[in-house]
Amino acid sequence: MTRAISLANFGKTLSKLAITLTLSLGLTGCDYFQTQTDANSPIGAKQIAKLIPKRGQDSKSWAQDINQIFDTLKIEKNAQNICTAVAIIDQESNFKANPPVPNLGQSSLKAMNEELEEKLGSTLAPYFRTMLKTEPTPDNSFEKQIAKVKTEEELDDIYHQMFAYFSSKYYASKLNSVTKLVGGDIEEKLDPITTLGSMQVQVSYARDHRRMNGNNLELRKDLYSQYGGLYYGIHRLLLYKANYQDSIYRFADYNSGMYSSRNAAFQKMLHELSKAEIDYDGDLLIYEKGNKISANISQSEQALISMIQQGMISLTERQVRMDLAKEKSQDFENTETYRTIGSLYKMKTGKNAPTAIMPQVVISGAKLSRDYNTKWYADKVNVRYLNCMNKAKF
Repeated sequence: MTRAISLANFGKTLSKLAITLTLSLGLTGCDYFQTQTDANSPIGAKQIAKLIPKRGQDSKSWAQDINQIFDTLKIEKNAQNICTAVAIIDQESNFKANPPVPNLGQSSLKAMNEELEEKLGSTLAPYFRTMLKTEPTPDNSFEKQIAKVKTEEELDDIYHQMFAYFSSKYYASKLNSVTKLVGGDIEEKLDPITTLGSMQVQVSYARDHRRMNGNNLELRKDLYSQYGGLYYGIHRLLLYKANYQDSIYRFADYNSGMYSSRNAAFQKMLHELSKAEIDYDGDLLIYEKGNKISANISQSEQALISMIQQGMISLTERQVRMDLAKEKSQDFENTETYRTIGSLYKMKTGKNAPTAIMPQVVISGAKLSRDYNTKWYADKVNVRYLNCMNKAKF
C-alpha cells in the first residue's frame, strides 16, 4: 500500500497512512509469550528475523536494523511493539527499502500537469511543460524518462535533475521571485514525492524529527535507505502515546493521522449530542496546506458552538478553539472541551464515552488502482499483525 504522489501536495490525496495499535513506548498489554518465552523478555534480532514474512529479502539485515532502532528510540521490544512495526512495513513495502510502484511514471506526469499552474504560476508553467517534452533532448526528454520510472527514488532523482536544469536554463530570476513569494525551499515544495521509503513516511514528518544534520536532499536519501526508512517509520508509528484498547486503532492512525481514531470517537459523540452533520474523519479543525490551522469553522467546531449557544455546555468559543488546536496530541484528552463532551455523553446516553472508533477516511490517489478507506487499510494491517503475533509464540 503506498501513498499518493502529486506536485507539492499530491501526497495529501492519500489520507495520510496510520496504525492504531494500543502499543506505545513501553506499552504493556496482553502477554503473547505464554508458551516457551517469558512475557517480559525482550525480543532480540534473531527472534525478530523469524517474525519477518518469508517474502521479505534478507530478513537478518532488516531484523538487525529494527532491533537497533528500537534500542535507539528506547521502545520496549515486546511482541506487540515488534509485530506492530513488522505489520506496517509488510503492508507498505513487503520489506523493500525502495519498492516498485505500478504505473508510477504516468500517474506522476498526470499529477504534475494538473498542478503546474497552481505551483509555478501561469507564466512559468508553460515553459516547464515545454522543458518536460523537449529537454535535455527530444528523444530522451524528462517526460519520457519519468514515464519509465519504477520506483519513487528514480522519480525523485529525475525530478531534481529536471528542476536544476529548469532553474539554470530558464528564468532563474523568476524562480527566485516565486521562492520569495512562497517562502522556504521551492524545490522541496514542488517535489511530487511527499511520502517515501519502506514505511511511506511523510517527508515533512522526517524533517521535523531529523536524526542527523543535512539538507532536504540528504534527508530524502536517508528515507530511501533501509535503516532511514525504518527509523522514521517506527518513530512515527510508536513514539506517541495513545490510550487505545485495540491495536487496530493505531493502524488506522498510521493511515489517517495521529489520534484520528480518538478524534473520530469524539466526533461521533458530538453528532449524537448535537444531531449536527459531522464526518467522522478524525480532523476536528480545518487545515490549510502545510498543516496550518485554518480560520474557517469545521463541522466539529460548529457543532460545539451550537451547543454553547443552546446552553448545552458551559464553554466559550475561544476555549473550544484553543482546545481543538490540541487535537493532534494526547493533551487534547485533558482539555475542558474533551472532558465536558465525554461527561455529557455519559449523562445523556448512560454509556461510557468511546475512546476510539474507525475514522471514515477515503484513500485515493494516482498510486492506487481504486479508492480504499482507512478501515480497509487497518484491517489489512491487522491480519499481518495477528499472523506475526501467532509466530511470536516461540
